[in-house]
Amino acid sequence: MASVATVMHVEVFDDPTAFLARDWSGLVWSDPHGTFFHTPAYLKLWWEEFGTGALRLALVEDDGTPIGACAFELVERSLRFLGGFDVTDYMGPVAVPGSEDAVAKELMGALLSDGGWDGADLRGLPVDSPWYEAIEQAAASHGLRAERGPDGVAPMLRLPPSFEDYLAALPPKLRHEIKRKRRRLVDGTGPYRIRSATAESLPEDLDCFTQLHRSSPGPKGKFMHAGMEIFFRRLGEAFLPPHVFHLAFIEVDGKRAAGAIGFAFRNTFSLYNSAFDREFSRLSPGMVLVSDLIGAAIDLDRDAFDMLKGDLGYKYRFGARPRTIGKLVLSR
Repeated sequence: MASVATVMHVEVFDDPTAFLARDWSGLVWSDPHGTFFHTPAYLKLWWEEFGTGALRLALVEDDGTPIGACAFELVERSLRFLGGFDVTDYMGPVAVPGSEDAVAKELMGALLSDGGWDGADLRGLPVDSPWYEAIEQAAASHGLRAERGPDGVAPMLRLPPSFEDYLAALPPKLRHEIKRKRRRLVDGTGPYRIRSATAESLPEDLDCFTQLHRSSPGPKGKFMHAGMEIFFRRLGEAFLPPHVFHLAFIEVDGKRAAGAIGFAFRNTFSLYNSAFDREFSRLSPGMVLVSDLIGAAIDLDRDAFDMLKGDLGYKYRFGARPRTIGKLVLSR
């Protein structure tokens, strides 16, 4: 029996209502490399707070069935993945597994018909993802010049069945350091507790987290400007109810010594942002908090603890392994 050829079709929208009308959340869940940052709900929120260019939402269908999606922003004749460079760790398309090459080629073909851009700066692509090579090859097939480049490192922990197994797998120096910091915190302040924000406590908890962040020296202290604070508050309000957004504090001597924000999506917990009270800096409350969050992720049978982008030394002290993130610079 002769096979029937399928017909792929790409629709490109510039209307933000397409975030809801053409919700592609199912594709994010079906793509093994789909993350919270790829969801239309996250991207819609980011667009409303930080979008400055022209919106391009591209949906690829095969015989009427959605098989791929990607959100872009056109800024000063440069095409970018939607999500910005500073708060969105992973970006790019999502698709039904096995269709990456075909979807990338269709996306590039459709976007080339838009004469509003001269080049593309496509970041946030893990180099171990099939999308990195698929987009590069699709661009070349359409006559675009593609140049690979680095976009940082996202250290990652693969989680074992128990916290004891996790500690046992660490090099002795790192294992002893984690235990020593916990003992030193208890010896210095007494027992501590980990408390997570609830719907009732979230506004006040975010007030505290913002204050801790702004007390940090250097660029970190300047990061939480008024617009960024609104973005973080909206993240909490939107994604705390579905148990994606998590804000946890380590409390010692009646004070919140450190706080951390993370996202739980699929079977991964991602550490998004953290801050601590300088009064307790010698006791490393932030390190103790992260080790407890790792333990909580293991208790919930999560597969991975993602430290997200940022090649910072403290991440490797928990045994994380570097995961290289790349970018593709395309020119016509």
